[in-house]
Amino acid sequence: MKAIEANVDGLIGPTHSYAGLSPGNLASGRNKGEASNPRAAVIQGLEKMKALADLGLPQFVLPPQERPDIPFLRSLGFAGSDAAVLERAWKEAPSFAAAACSASAMWAANAATVTPGADSADGRVHFTPANLTTNLHRSLEHRQTQRSLRALFPDPDLFAVHDALPSVGHLADEGAANHVRLCAEHGAPGVNLMVWGREAFEAWDGAFPARQTREASDAIMRRHEASGAVLARQGRAAIAGGTFHNDVVCVGALDTLFFHEMAFEDTAATQAAIRAAARGFEPVFVEVSAADLPLGDAIGSYLFNSMLIQVPGEDRLSLICPVETQENDRSRAVAEGLVASNGPIGVVRYVDVRQSMRNGGGPACLRLRVVLTEAELDAVYDPMRMNDDLFAVLTDWAGRHYRDRLFPADLADPALLIETREALDSLAAILDLGGGFYPFQREGF
Repeated sequence: MKAIEANVDGLIGPTHSYAGLSPGNLASGRNKGEASNPRAAVIQGLEKMKALADLGLPQFVLPPQERPDIPFLRSLGFAGSDAAVLERAWKEAPSFAAAACSASAMWAANAATVTPGADSADGRVHFTPANLTTNLHRSLEHRQTQRSLRALFPDPDLFAVHDALPSVGHLADEGAANHVRLCAEHGAPGVNLMVWGREAFEAWDGAFPARQTREASDAIMRRHEASGAVLARQGRAAIAGGTFHNDVVCVGALDTLFFHEMAFEDTAATQAAIRAAARGFEPVFVEVSAADLPLGDAIGSYLFNSMLIQVPGEDRLSLICPVETQENDRSRAVAEGLVASNGPIGVVRYVDVRQSMRNGGGPACLRLRVVLTEAELDAVYDPMRMNDDLFAVLTDWAGRHYRDRLFPADLADPALLIETREALDSLAAILDLGGGFYPFQREGF
């Protein structure tokens, strides 16, 4: 069946900051405490979305979540007005207050795992929002993520938006950042590669946490009744080196898997399993050695956190890289070598998402990939689809509502709470999401 891969990007929120909340994310820790620029961040994200839409790919917007998360802070016993709750939380429990202010839902690659209809038993597109239990600030996201996905994919005959897995460490799930789908063409049956870092009852003694459990990956594939499932262990050394998600060292599209040699604990076994599960195509493996690109350069340049896409009308795949890839001599040489090799990757394009990169999120982190048939694409909620008009409206909206300088300490400012709610209230109207989309709206804002 004819299908196309759409991108759903997280719209960066007004509280975008460098609070360093994510152990194992080296960029996040390195830039902790520095000033961010939320306005530049959201505009960079919008420009990336617009660039993809201009290439002819369906592009949709996932709205930011309400931050600070006042209901979460109230659940911890803080009471009074919303401003009083925020003020007291920062004084008495600053770590929880910081988590409640994080704009991390911008990284839509962690929003959910998606199985297209071509791979599911009932022919529907299945979504499981990630519970993100490894980090407190991210564990607050999945309920509103589900609400956003149900707004964007509203037809239950075509789409199944599940609850997140139970929020326990044994079922820790990080979403599509650890999922790659390979296929002959988007509408054909595919291989669903799920990469996990630890088993549920396994003791972990590494410096950084292994975030995805094998059992979570198994449960999602079982829930989606997905065909072509392959589970592979993420390289232990890669995790120890700072690859907190597999998409930092691996990306795939159509029949091509592009990865660093340290991505998998057992590369040969992973390739053999993918070949065995592939139906109607021969997988193409493009491996980059540590000699050509040391792991530190792979992480610093985010070569593999690029978007690997097929642009309509182009025969070879395109790699959408951050400008950091271009600025690193080794990663740029690898990227240029891909094009010169006459292999499956024929074009490299660079985008500026520096604000996201400084928190450890490249172009691939900002988007969730969703394969859709023509009928499914027609059923997606159109007000959230990127086009020239929406780009202009959202750029103007960001200019009016976002600060251009924000330190982590500024998150305690009650004025920022008001500014953020005004921005989200306006956004809900722009995207026609209704008056009760956000919790503060349901409480009579």
